[in-house]
Amino acid sequence: MIKKVIIASKNPVKINSTKIGFEKMFPNDNFEFESVSVPSDVSEQPIGNQEIMSGAQNRAINACVAIPDADYWVGIEGGIERSNKGMCTFSWVVIRANNNDIMGKAKTGTFFLPQKIAELIDSGKELGEAGNIVFEQTNLKQKGGAVGLLTNDVVDRTKFYSETVVLALIPFKNPEFY
Repeated sequence: MIKKVIIASKNPVKINSTKIGFEKMFPNDNFEFESVSVPSDVSEQPIGNQEIMSGAQNRAINACVAIPDADYWVGIEGGIERSNKGMCTFSWVVIRANNNDIMGKAKTGTFFLPQKIAELIDSGKELGEAGNIVFEQTNLKQKGGAVGLLTNDVVDRTKFYSETVVLALIPFKNPEFY
């Protein structure tokens, strides 16, 4: 039986990360992946843990509304958070399942952004746009991302998200505990 997974994004990094995560967690299952562009219903540049998690959850819910005939819906939302130490970035992954009250949720690691990127965000730029300017790149969000450039691709955006997809799938791998 093929299980259908809807990814609430057309971004190739998020699509590939989701595929990798599902295939790692369920190596004996067969999946069909489909992507759909849906709103996050949060700010263009989400700020703070709650807004970022809400964006991921909203994407999963909106994907379910857009394509209800599936087994799983995956929402991934990234954003920033300010502290007295600087500006950091992280993402949330939220996974819903058909006929299941369980919702898988996991948060990526967090890292601090270079001051120049933080300044551009503070001036009104979105993180991806600020990264493009500082790193002299185009379409950084659909490539290795700031995390890839800052780690010299030791951790690229795909790895950053795919491990978090794995963590968000824990309740579906172990439903007896959830």
